[in-house]
Amino acid sequence: MTEIKELPDVIKICKQLKEQVSCDFVGLAIQNKVGPDVRWHYAVGNLNDKYKRITVRFGKGIAGKIISSGTPMMHTNFPHHVTGKVTDYPIALAEKLNTCYAVPLFFNHVPKGVLLVGNREYRSFNDSERERVLEEAQVLEEILKDYLDFKSGGL
Repeated sequence: MTEIKELPDVIKICKQLKEQVSCDFVGLAIQNKVGPDVRWHYAVGNLNDKYKRITVRFGKGIAGKIISSGTPMMHTNFPHHVTGKVTDYPIALAEKLNTCYAVPLFFNHVPKGVLLVGNREYRSFNDSERERVLEEAQVLEEILKDYLDFKSGGL
């Protein structure tokens, strides 16, 4: 099976999004086909390859919280003001993100993925940048829906 990181349209969208919202990092996480775990599959602007080894439980970490809530989330001035332990946010720690904005990806009307943009310096993402992230998330949903096939499970 082809890895998400090998899909040219996904790569293109993530790279363009990084430029469009002037961020340091763009990551894509998808819930596993079997079980509640969520794994980071692709990143642009990453400092290292740690994201590939990060798996979080449903409801934990940025990705798990986005998928469990089905709503976007913004963190500024990480690690201050986070709910729970700082270690519950491994992607922010691994990539040294200070600010991030993440939105859910929906497949069959169920949140199963996350698109995250982040910065290593303090800044807030404005309304138009957040809207751009939401728009690109919808494009990714369309590209990935047949590839992921959550009707039979997911990844």
